[in-house]
Amino acid sequence: MNDKDKYRNLCKDETTIPIFSKDWWLDAVAGEGNWDVILVEKGDEIVASLPYVKRKKMFLEYITMPQLTQTAGIWIKYPKDQKYTRKLSYEKEIFNEVINNIPKVDYFSQNFHYSITNWLPFYWRGYSQTTKYTYVIEGLSNLDEVFKNFSQAKKKDIKKAEKIVRVFFDLSAEEFYKNHTLTLSKQNLRISYSYDLFKRIYDTVYANDAGKTIYAIDEEGNLHSALLVIWDENSAYDLISTIDPDYRNSGSASLLVKNIISYIANKTEKFDFEGSMIENVEQSFRNFGAVQKPYFNISKTNSKLLKIRNSIKEVMK
Repeated sequence: MNDKDKYRNLCKDETTIPIFSKDWWLDAVAGEGNWDVILVEKGDEIVASLPYVKRKKMFLEYITMPQLTQTAGIWIKYPKDQKYTRKLSYEKEIFNEVINNIPKVDYFSQNFHYSITNWLPFYWRGYSQTTKYTYVIEGLSNLDEVFKNFSQAKKKDIKKAEKIVRVFFDLSAEEFYKNHTLTLSKQNLRISYSYDLFKRIYDTVYANDAGKTIYAIDEEGNLHSALLVIWDENSAYDLISTIDPDYRNSGSASLLVKNIISYIANKTEKFDFEGSMIENVEQSFRNFGAVQKPYFNISKTNSKLLKIRNSIKEVMK
């Protein structure tokens, strides 16, 4: 059995692997033949993995993040009751073994899940790090506490929206994509992902009981906003939000967040807004009572050509 088949079996049994690193997710966003995985094994047990997508552009090879995929990076299975000092040594050992097996490419860049808080072994091996942030609502088992932590502004938005729109589930892939394209065009923006990619993601999360669309419509049939939310056993993720700028002030997006949290509360433990580094969006996420979580982008440039290009960019800033 090759490493990829071993990893597929691991994904079936290991509930702590995030959805973005699941084999079926990678099949959807990259294609079955376009991703691979590094495994670290101790005896017959897999104790760490790093799935990756390798692409070629011109004569350069890259390992980068697939579209609509927040994180990838290393998954580790820690020994039970491991002391902190031993944990750091264990991580160094595991990370070095993974680094030794990363394919020789011109450029490497992955976002690691926020549960990985130690990137020093990568620093010691010549990698760089950029800190990004997401916002997470924790403790979904206590919805009363979750909703109590919403800001007064969010609570007001929700009450207003309840008088204007009705909420439904399972907007089709075609209608969701069409609406997102429309709402972006009203802002002179273009959609950044193809319908084919979206349909593959939509179909696979529905097939794996790991995703759902939710949307808000007024009595005239106008679609105010819609979300595609995905989840694993540990967290849900607000993968795509579409809000019609003509109805931005209806409060419908806040109502959808509240309703989808109620829906997934018995399926997972957290709700991750997936960012953002944009100031006004960050403020909106905080107003839901979400906790800031830093996560790492780990990168390394091996190509001399890319290093020269990056140096020129720095000088030209």
